[in-house]
Amino acid sequence: MAFEKSDMHLKAPVDFSIIDLGIVCPMANEEDSVFDFVAGTLNTCRPLGFRSLSFFAILDRVSTDRTRDILSSMRRDFPELNIIYAPENRCVVDAYLRGYREALTSGSQWVLEIDAGLSHRSEDIPPFLVEMSRNDLDCVFATRFSHGGSIEQSTFSRFLISKGGTLLANLLLRTRLHDMTSGFQLFKAGALKKILAQGIFSQGPFFQTEMKVYAHRLNMRFAELPIVYRFASHQVGRRALSDAIRQLWRLYRRH
Repeated sequence: MAFEKSDMHLKAPVDFSIIDLGIVCPMANEEDSVFDFVAGTLNTCRPLGFRSLSFFAILDRVSTDRTRDILSSMRRDFPELNIIYAPENRCVVDAYLRGYREALTSGSQWVLEIDAGLSHRSEDIPPFLVEMSRNDLDCVFATRFSHGGSIEQSTFSRFLISKGGTLLANLLLRTRLHDMTSGFQLFKAGALKKILAQGIFSQGPFFQTEMKVYAHRLNMRFAELPIVYRFASHQVGRRALSDAIRQLWRLYRRH
């Protein structure tokens, strides 16, 4: 069941002191932006007063620059930072799944997924947290295609793939989100466990769509909030598109 964005400014402040928040972020070759990104994210969340705050940075053999070393040097000032090295990862989805497992195992009650490389802005995080709390939602999803959302410093072809993927998924799978392909998602732990239990079969970016489809089919309470998305960190190649088409057909047949 979907909900529209509420007027957050007319309500009392939210108390996060009983919530344990886990932030999941796979990283690869982010040495130019990793300090600003991690510091910005944690400095945004710290003042909100969570009972506990944990940032799980997932790295594997794809990352060959100084990202891991920079993260290690940050731990003294940012004890919330957990560096997970997972050389067994076969694809980007494995990195996300490892991050989800780490957050759930740590006892995180809410799990925020966010991209590195400053593609997602730290200032967009608090509205997600407030929306989750005030409306007792299971999930909050980002949208780049609603009022207030946008894609900046990216290619038109990337825009077409993201927008076209949303239109096609909604048409075939009978979902109704404004953005079916975006990352930047917030889950309650119980909801995330139920979604993962459905099975994540994609080995590429389409897994974001898979998760949204499962949330929809499980009748979860969710909302979409607009974000500004900047400079896509990777290209969507032929292999990823082939994977998306194959998984879209699988979900269509299961409907």
